[in-house]
Amino acid sequence: MAIKMFAAIDVGSFELEMGIYEISQSFGIREVDHLRHVLALGKDTYNDGKIGYGLVKEMCQVLKNFTEIMKSYRITEYRAYATSAMREAKNSQIVLDQIQVRTGLIVKSINNSELRLMSYKAVASKDAAFQKTVQKGTAIIDVGFGSTQISLFDKDMLVSTQNIFLGGLRMREMISRWNLSAGEVVPVMEELVDNELYPFKRIYLKEREIKCLIATGESILFMAKSGIRHMESDRVSAEQFRSFYNRLLSMRPEEIEDYYGVDREYASILVSSAIIYGRVLEMTGAETVWIPGVSLCDGIAAEYAQEKKLVKLRHDFNGDILSAARNMAKRYKCHGAHIQEVDRMASELFDVTKKYHGLGERERLLLRIAAILHDCGKFISSSRETQSSYQIIMATEIIGISHLEREIVANVVRYCNQEFAYNGVNLESDLSQYEGRGLTKRAVTILIAKLTAILRLANALDKSQRQKLAGASLAVKDGKLVITATCQETIILERASFDNTAEFFEEIFGIQPVLKHKRRV
Repeated sequence: MAIKMFAAIDVGSFELEMGIYEISQSFGIREVDHLRHVLALGKDTYNDGKIGYGLVKEMCQVLKNFTEIMKSYRITEYRAYATSAMREAKNSQIVLDQIQVRTGLIVKSINNSELRLMSYKAVASKDAAFQKTVQKGTAIIDVGFGSTQISLFDKDMLVSTQNIFLGGLRMREMISRWNLSAGEVVPVMEELVDNELYPFKRIYLKEREIKCLIATGESILFMAKSGIRHMESDRVSAEQFRSFYNRLLSMRPEEIEDYYGVDREYASILVSSAIIYGRVLEMTGAETVWIPGVSLCDGIAAEYAQEKKLVKLRHDFNGDILSAARNMAKRYKCHGAHIQEVDRMASELFDVTKKYHGLGERERLLLRIAAILHDCGKFISSSRETQSSYQIIMATEIIGISHLEREIVANVVRYCNQEFAYNGVNLESDLSQYEGRGLTKRAVTILIAKLTAILRLANALDKSQRQKLAGASLAVKDGKLVITATCQETIILERASFDNTAEFFEEIFGIQPVLKHKRRV
């Protein structure tokens, strides 16, 4: 039985953590060691905008110790991710370089949507329980130190997800500047959270019935281990959670320190985090709270194991990403039947021309997201739809894709209806962290051009938005992409649009698209 040893490192906003895992196809993912070191990087970032030298020095020493422990386990495979405190710091690139120089560790700063998907994978690794829970109305709340993510599931599919710019540490730092009395802290925090939750409730929750609230995040682990000691399982009723919540908020700081075995600083973060969990419970009206006891390190290990095909998670995470895109398209009143047809046709074009573009499943997913969102800008402006679509996509986090991938999707949508400019592709991402994978600006530009050529052709084939060519067959013959459609109606709009986009497709792939129309007898 082959067992893979793996290390997951979380450079978080309040602590550094490392989990050591054994991974096997026989028993799945098993944690064998876990280390943590409290280090409030977020305190510097959220107050000063950058991480101070003293914290950088301490962080590098802790991470150096982590590498020595990895050696003792003979670990060669690891992933190290930094979250919001590092991501938002003005000097983040310098700090990440210092970590690599001093420790040898390559730490990647990930965006919120990537981080949250890993957290969901950690929960989903508890396969049977997760699959059963999300069949009915379910909300997942992941409270971090810098922000909070709330996601709604129904019938095994992600319905919507939204990030709220309030986390345990960030909210505590905000409150500390307001010189509140002891009796004012909790009511003000509750008002602050309610104010942030109101738009989510009005836009996304509406009348949706939520049966279960899944609570994840580092702070809930402490609460579950120490504060909810009467739990016979990892699930409690809403009433039991409220009882725990009210007890915690009634404690003095020194009582929280003694009861939970934490210092004064962490005790205050437990209070602010508990308020977020409590207010979300009230907003959703959930009947039960499930605390699966997972950390970001567990999610990193689950993602690695899934990618390396060491374990198989039954939940369809790509389906969640596409579901989030479809709900986004619905929000911006996109023509449902049209985007479904463009998505289908783009996927078929991608598959039939695979040996000409050389792209993989991840790029296919990005193409499908672009197909679903290609018309969203019309909601804002019909005359400037391409620019509006670009701005909407860039302003919206799509769970599970990186910032660079979001830029790729936005640019593909942007150039779907305007002339492609090889020197005009907008890329804000720092591509230096991708150079080892060959992702230079030139490579990303070529990728955008390939996906744009496919999306243009797919969109042209439903120009009338009446799905006239829905049954068309595709085949590559003698260096030509032959699209054969049989329908009774005229396809004048489709033909004209096809002719306008065929030249660019041939320029990119070196094969000529040909549209053959046969009328039904």
